[in-house]
Amino acid sequence: MSWMRRSLILVGVLASLVFLKTVVADEKQKPNFVVILCDDLGIGDVQCFNPKLGKIKTPGIDRLAKQGMSFTDAHSGSSVCTPTRYGMLTGRYSWRSKLQHGVVSGFGPSCIASDRPTIGKFLQAQGYHTAAIGKWHLNQRFFVEGKELQGKPLKFTPPVGATSPDGATTRGFDYFFGIHHARSMKAIIEQDTVTKHDAPVNFLPSLETKAIEYLKERAKSKKPFLLYLPLGSPHTPIVPTKEWQGKSGLGAYADFVMQTDDVVGNVLQCLKDEKLSENTLVIFTSDNGCSRQAKIGQLKKEGHHVSAGYRGSKSDIWEGGHRIPFIASWPGKIGPDTKCDQLICLTDLFATFADVLGKAIPNGSCQDSISFRPAFDGKEIPKGREGVVHHSISGHFAYRTKDWKLVLARGSGGWSQPNEKKVSSSAPEAQLYDMTKDYKEENNVYESRSEVARKLLTKLENDVANGRSTKGEKEMNDIEEIELWKSRSK
Repeated sequence: MSWMRRSLILVGVLASLVFLKTVVADEKQKPNFVVILCDDLGIGDVQCFNPKLGKIKTPGIDRLAKQGMSFTDAHSGSSVCTPTRYGMLTGRYSWRSKLQHGVVSGFGPSCIASDRPTIGKFLQAQGYHTAAIGKWHLNQRFFVEGKELQGKPLKFTPPVGATSPDGATTRGFDYFFGIHHARSMKAIIEQDTVTKHDAPVNFLPSLETKAIEYLKERAKSKKPFLLYLPLGSPHTPIVPTKEWQGKSGLGAYADFVMQTDDVVGNVLQCLKDEKLSENTLVIFTSDNGCSRQAKIGQLKKEGHHVSAGYRGSKSDIWEGGHRIPFIASWPGKIGPDTKCDQLICLTDLFATFADVLGKAIPNGSCQDSISFRPAFDGKEIPKGREGVVHHSISGHFAYRTKDWKLVLARGSGGWSQPNEKKVSSSAPEAQLYDMTKDYKEENNVYESRSEVARKLLTKLENDVANGRSTKGEKEMNDIEEIELWKSRSK
């Protein structure tokens, strides 16, 4: 072999090593993402969001708020589980799909179309390892020996050995451990297979164990990661472990909130112990407001207000249904113990993560997602849409800007009274609230400020008709007609 040829080979090898080192360095510099999504945790259940009317101790979450930024006007797109999850993972409101009200029960095709971009798929394309550990609740089919199972005869619980062709691992996640939804909590799924049946009381501890195992594993890798941790608590069944029973002095629900907080604290401590904190953006939040199954009235008698003084709770179109605790922490990138009062929605996570990475959003995605990344620096979020759309369990709509909220319902649109069946026949056909003066939604000015109502309604109609609420070319909703008025006089 000639001297010249050996030199060329050596140069090539060195160039390859430099390239490899650069790639590894770039991968290491990409931030990790951890998204902790509680289930039915009211904004008033977190002490730092409700210091005057909250009686449940949440030291783990409170510490996270001290380390990062608390968003005080954050919302879910819906006041119940499934549609919130759909919106957060796709950056698109669920009512643009076939899911027009309620939640799903499993044993059906995934709510997320196989070709629709998700946060998981997007980050996989950027070189990330992705994991979902917790409650999926976006429908999936189950098969045993080639035969598709139906839900009702099984009481929502697929048998051990059942496999799913359209679960989380087909929607952007390399690893999945968890359940489909609360009524099938016994059926533990790993990847695409039901591996065992277990008592619901063990579910929250198992999520903590799996999340910590995952973080320790990722700490050994140079590859950036997304950990999506949708906890199944404090949703029913309300099952605090023996260690936590009676700790709150306020009943089983408050005990379960405290245990949930402890899990959050332990996951965050693992990030710190594994030296992952400095390069990880942590998002903590909830899918909707507190459920009436928490015995809201009894808690109130004890001095604890699950919605922190806002009207309503889970299922409702009022603020208590969809205003949620939201914290973002990223050492060195987000100032400690800071607050942001700008209006954001859980659908905004997708565009925000893309912005953090400096990447364009995928085509056909983020129709209802704008980046709140500028807020980390104390800046205004660019006006990428006119307002936020909310949806109740019964499919009633609301349109929210920073100052105003239009509700296309006579009552709560959910479980709180008066709901649509119990509201007075003389009540106005809709509700309008000046949120700068009336955050409790007590003074309906729909009739006296009709010009404001008309403007907001036009914005909502445009957002529906355009297939998107963000700027961009018109897109199609999955169904042709979306019924905006569900309680209007005919």
